[in-house]
Amino acid sequence: MELIVKGKTKDVYKLENGNVMFQFKDSATVNESGEIDPGGNKVGATIDGLGKAALKVSTYYFEKINEAGFLTQYVESDLDAGTMTVKQADFFGKGVEIICRLKATGSFIRRYGDYCKEGQDLDFLVEVSLKDDEGGDPMACCETLEMLGIMTPEEYKKIKELTRDMTTLIRDALADKGLTLYDLKLEFGKINGEIALIDEVSSGCMRVYKDNEWLHTVELEKYFS
Repeated sequence: MELIVKGKTKDVYKLENGNVMFQFKDSATVNESGEIDPGGNKVGATIDGLGKAALKVSTYYFEKINEAGFLTQYVESDLDAGTMTVKQADFFGKGVEIICRLKATGSFIRRYGDYCKEGQDLDFLVEVSLKDDEGGDPMACCETLEMLGIMTPEEYKKIKELTRDMTTLIRDALADKGLTLYDLKLEFGKINGEIALIDEVSSGCMRVYKDNEWLHTVELEKYFS
């Protein structure tokens, strides 16, 4: 087993059979103010049980998304070991993050606060950012992605449709638990040339509220027991 990437919230290993294994960690990302934030670019806290909580939620949603007929890289999880096995996938460029916003919060408010208010409905607004911690994960429009050779307009359109479909599935599943999804970050890549959901769909990739109060990752995991 070969260590490929030592990441912020999980380490990535290459397995002998060609698959990849994620080892989830108890580290949490924070924003510029040092507050725990799913959209943060640096690790600023360690919370006992966070890794397995993120894995549990991610496993739940990957299985649900697979059952709905969408292509993902997910193979299986070992909740006791805190690991997830996935298929090898190719990135778009060095990796892109697809954000779907149902309500205004986080960095969206910081960017557009003069034009909206916290909690304002956004109706499945899709944004794309490049994975670049040092560059602050710069936003990229369809034309930029095409010009840089990262993604074609056809791929962009397909990913946008998939993002909205998967976000609807996740939103509805949370609503059944009495919870409200504000926003969600997904990642896509390619498996044998086909667009697939990759990485994780954990509580650390979404902002979920209960009665207008944000649920921290470990608190959210309790709803999946």
